[in-house]
Amino acid sequence: MTVSKSGIELIKHFEAFVSGPYLDAALVPTIGYGTTHYIDRPVDMNDPHISQETAEYILRTQVDDTYSKAVNHYVRVPLTQNQFDSLVSFAYNVGTYALKKSTLLKKINDGKFIEASKEFVKWDHVAGKVSRGLLGRRVKERDLFLA
Repeated sequence: MTVSKSGIELIKHFEAFVSGPYLDAALVPTIGYGTTHYIDRPVDMNDPHISQETAEYILRTQVDDTYSKAVNHYVRVPLTQNQFDSLVSFAYNVGTYALKKSTLLKKINDGKFIEASKEFVKWDHVAGKVSRGLLGRRVKERDLFLA
């Protein structure tokens, strides 16, 4: 499967475009739509600003080359487009390794979709503290997963 336009828009909504490098909530250098790595290297705080068009290109490339591939590889049961999009958004935010090791993935692969949906909201912490922004994102991902 590939992520839909709605899936990309979901990621863009929660990541929000920032043209210059900044430190995200976990103090990782970030740019564009939550990008921590360009195609060839990590983001550096001394990097120049990028255009929204460049940020969208990086986002789409990374979603297609990394996050969609990971969801396709790790999930062993059929998914709806909404379920796929929600998992790609989740993986884009927490990383593919976290998805691979998650109870969320285990329950999906066991075919327990309702139980799996309850796992999204458990991923709402940054540096040991609940993040209202992350909680909102997880609720939206969960709701899309169930739609």
